Parts: sequence; structure tokens; C-alpha cells
Amino acid sequence: MSFCDTIWEEIAPLRQSILAHPFLRELAEGTLEPESFRHYIVQDSLYLAEYARALAIAAARAPTAAGRLEFSDGAKVAVQVEEALHQAFFAQFGVTPQTAVQNEATPACLGYTSYLSSLAATRSYEELIAGILPCFWVYWEVGCAIKPRAVSPNPYAAWIETYAAPSFGEATDRVRALVDEAAANASETTRAAMASAFRKAARYEWMFWDSAYRREEWPI
Repeated sequence: MSFCDTIWEEIAPLRQSILAHPFLRELAEGTLEPESFRHYIVQDSLYLAEYARALAIAAARAPTAAGRLEFSDGAKVAVQVEEALHQAFFAQFGVTPQTAVQNEATPACLGYTSYLSSLAATRSYEELIAGILPCFWVYWEVGCAIKPRAVSPNPYAAWIETYAAPSFGEATDRVRALVDEAAANASETTRAAMASAFRKAARYEWMFWDSAYRREEWPI
């Protein structure tokens, strides 16, 4: 199996925990409390800005033209598509852009973005792109899993459609291919570090949804 297929299989229990999380279950049912989703989109907008920076750094450090193109396009598309989605949901759920930027990142959001920033600043290109991949791949799996069972009408239909779209799956596949290519040319030590980065980022994905469901704030 490829590097990506191996690590994806390894984190199967975590993936099941993500798919079974009440945030996503209730989102599919259309019963998720609006306040929990409002919390999520505000925090996701804060996350997005840092994720786009990580993608841009990956593009700058990529050793191949294909990698430079993919990650630079990814940074642009991530901002364009998700910002448009956020703006639509901001209007739907009564959030102004000013309110969003004034919000403080929660512990889960700050932990995730700080981890990606650390990878970008201090670790190898291979580790960085392994840490970037879960955001693509986990969301693609979530979108595909939720769409067939989502109720209609559903206040969260646009979110579901975005991450179940074939174009998003194609982008995920391209990033996976770059990670597999990097792993194939890396040492055992680097591959182990890549696997660790992937696992940690995938854990942060679970934590992000969980924090939104609980409407997490700083405890002090």
C-alpha cells in the first residue's frame, strides 16, 4: 500500500469517531443547534487564514513544478471557495465579518493553527504537506458520508454539497499524490515524522468539531 493508504487505514478508529460525532450527525439531520454551527463557521474562518498561509509556504518549498502549482492553487481556492461559503453562512446565521475577526481563536483552533505554523516554520516540506493533507481528506470523507443520509431541506445543505463535490475530491486526490510522492523519496525517519504529522492533524480535526459542538471558550 502507498504511504497515504497505510496511514489512512491506521487512523480508521479516529475516522469513525469523527463520522460518529454528534456535530456531524446532527448536521446531516438538520438538527444541529444554530449556535454550534455559528461557533464553527467563525472559528473556521480564523483557521482558514492560517491554513492558506501553510499552503502558500508549502508551494514555496515544493521541489517540483507540480507541487508549486497545486499548493499555490490550493491556497487561492481555499480562500475563494470557503470565504464565499462563510459569507453565505454569515448572512444566514447572523454573523458579520467584523464580529468574526473580533473573535478569539479557541484552544482547539489555536492549537491546530499553531501546529500547522510550527510545521511550516521548523519542519521539513514532507512533514508540512503530511500535516496539510488531513483537512482535505477528512472533509472529503465527511462530505461523502453525510450527503447520502442528509435530510432535505437542510439548513446546512450548502456546506454538505461543498465537501461532497467531485472537484473537492479531485483536489484531495492531487494532494494525496504529492504526499505519496514525497514519502516514496523520503528516508524512514522522515516517513515516520510524516505519519506523526498526519495523525496529529487528523486528531485536531476531531477536536475542532468537538469544540464547536460544545461552543468551547477559554476557561479562564
